[in-house]
Amino acid sequence: MSDEILINISPTEHRVAVVESGQLQELYLERSRRRSHVGNIYMGRVERVLPGMQAAFVDIGLERAAFLHVSDIGPRRLEPQSGTGTEPPPEPRIDELIRGGQRLLVQVLKDPLGSKGARLTAQLSIPSRYLVLLPEMPGIGVSVRIEEDEERERLRELVAELTGPDAQHGYIVRTKAEGVDAAALARDLKYLRRMWPRIKADAAAARSVQLVHEGLSLPYRSLRDLMDADIEKVRIDDRHTRQQAVRFAGEFFPEWADRIELYDGDSPLFDLYGVEDEIRRALKRSVALKSGGYVVIDQTEAMATIDVNTGSYLGHRNLEETIYKTNLEAAQAIARQLRLRNLGGIIVIDFIDMVDESHKNQVLATLKRALARDRARTTVSSISSLGLVEMTRKRTTESLERRLCRPCPTCSGMGRIKSVDAICAEIFREIMRAVRQFETGELRIMAAPEVIDRIFEEYQDSILELIEQLNTGFHLQPEEQYGHDQFDVVLL
Repeated sequence: MSDEILINISPTEHRVAVVESGQLQELYLERSRRRSHVGNIYMGRVERVLPGMQAAFVDIGLERAAFLHVSDIGPRRLEPQSGTGTEPPPEPRIDELIRGGQRLLVQVLKDPLGSKGARLTAQLSIPSRYLVLLPEMPGIGVSVRIEEDEERERLRELVAELTGPDAQHGYIVRTKAEGVDAAALARDLKYLRRMWPRIKADAAAARSVQLVHEGLSLPYRSLRDLMDADIEKVRIDDRHTRQQAVRFAGEFFPEWADRIELYDGDSPLFDLYGVEDEIRRALKRSVALKSGGYVVIDQTEAMATIDVNTGSYLGHRNLEETIYKTNLEAAQAIARQLRLRNLGGIIVIDFIDMVDESHKNQVLATLKRALARDRARTTVSSISSLGLVEMTRKRTTESLERRLCRPCPTCSGMGRIKSVDAICAEIFREIMRAVRQFETGELRIMAAPEVIDRIFEEYQDSILELIEQLNTGFHLQPEEQYGHDQFDVVLL
């Protein structure tokens, strides 16, 4: 089956699904009230300069001040420096570059994540499909993901020819440009040359804290970044968005504009390939493998951990063969889950221990091959003696779980709640404490129905023992509105 992009538009959010061979691989969503800020350009005001951290906090009008490091202030280098025999100049101190209260034109690199504010740069960049414009920073760079030297040189020469010898601005050739012709690059260049003067004029007229340029919304950003020769169809379930998308495609990739279709079927667009079911499964810890094994994924503040288990899979030959096949299947499933769940940062994978070195190498190679289609940058280490693989995946936005879920009010995000027996034990300790502190004839125990039922069923002897020991009467009262571990011991 072919690859498709499904774009679902609703009043509250926009969602984009990338389907490869009929299976959901990536999901992007943007809520109408919480659009991504990445790529937005702001006129900000420096709130605090922290020389010890070589960083500053900048007010750009968001809920929390954004973070700007000194390395994101000075001009970047597009070309490798030729050997001169001298050390590069030391990085300037941040308090030599900016000061508190200063107006500063900045761009968002990363959205706020958790308790952290947005990450900023003063090195502005304006992306198109194949190129990135770096205003007033002359030079030409090529994406490191274009690996062939001949292709890199061809693209560099094409851009140099199109921009001319007196180019005021710098350009980075994006990975998408691999194999494209001069006409496509010229079209992008024309777009970028129109865009920058508008942004510059808006910045000059901006107040101290103001949005100067807003990046593309999710549907059009997805077309720009995801559309390629492998995408046979783009289906959009909103007529207006589809019209705008065709117009947008006509400017950037007219040869593919006819692949954008309006979906007006009776069933919801995301039901075509069971996308809604896939999303629900992606929010669970455990991922079942076809063989009967399973993978458990846990996300924490520090890292994501992934554990591979054989489960009910017994194999047909021996234990080593069973482990090997389970790990091979898990490697492919893990690569897909990383994309689908948008897990980033440090990731530790605990494969089942293998003895055969060739098996280890094959599992690692399978993982790397499966990650090759991932648009996010990944680095993978070799398998350790403990069967662990450490890897990183570039993180720019929150994971799917954190976009769609909030911490459980009962367990406060721990993923665990106390057992009913543990709560019963706490209640008995609270009874002992109350009787020692106060003189009373009777106590009323108020708790969730399942707790009261457990006391009646399992702890009648303990209640009778307390009545005799403490000379105290008890009333057990179930409360439907009480949480699982909530209870009260009331003096009567």
